Amino acid sequence: MYADEPPLGFDVVEVEDVAEGWEDGWRAFHHGVRVERLWVGPPWEEPPADAVAVVIDPGRAFGTGAHATTRLCLELLQEVEPASLLDVGCGSGVLSVAAAKLGFSPVRAVDVDEVSLETTSANAAANGVSVDVGSELRPAELAVMNIALDVVERMLPQLHVERAITSGYLERDGPQVDGWHVLTRRVRDGWAADLLQRD
Repeated sequence: MYADEPPLGFDVVEVEDVAEGWEDGWRAFHHGVRVERLWVGPPWEEPPADAVAVVIDPGRAFGTGAHATTRLCLELLQEVEPASLLDVGCGSGVLSVAAAKLGFSPVRAVDVDEVSLETTSANAAANGVSVDVGSELRPAELAVMNIALDVVERMLPQLHVERAITSGYLERDGPQVDGWHVLTRRVRDGWAADLLQRD
């Protein structure tokens, strides 16, 4: 073996300098969005003066408000009368916080992920709204679920609610659950959201 060759069984690793501020680089891609009366965006952007501002710092949880499914849920939330609300799979809390800002009360946010619960609590506090955060399902008049279709279909029969806003699935899909029917459907960029009512 020659002196300038790596020892047998070892790989050569190249090291490159990383630009300063790399840990905050993702912020450049996180911008506020307008959804009718609502503006959903990060704390480092200024909301429009005429909007109901929902300031969301996603941290390590899912949900910035920019994805089509979230926007569809926000549109449907603005079409129904405010009532008690259960946010199933709350992620960053964007839907819970928006609902509270729109006058829904009480708002309950549930998730199986502890980071999501912590992030939702922090975002609710930052927006000055009351959101009850936990892991147990509770009765409400309306549920909102922006999660995978199979989870929506599995969860709907377990919920003590009269109506539900569901999304997280493609336009070609939709919940097929006995005892529920679609009142309204919204689509955007190949994704869909439904307002469902219990039969």
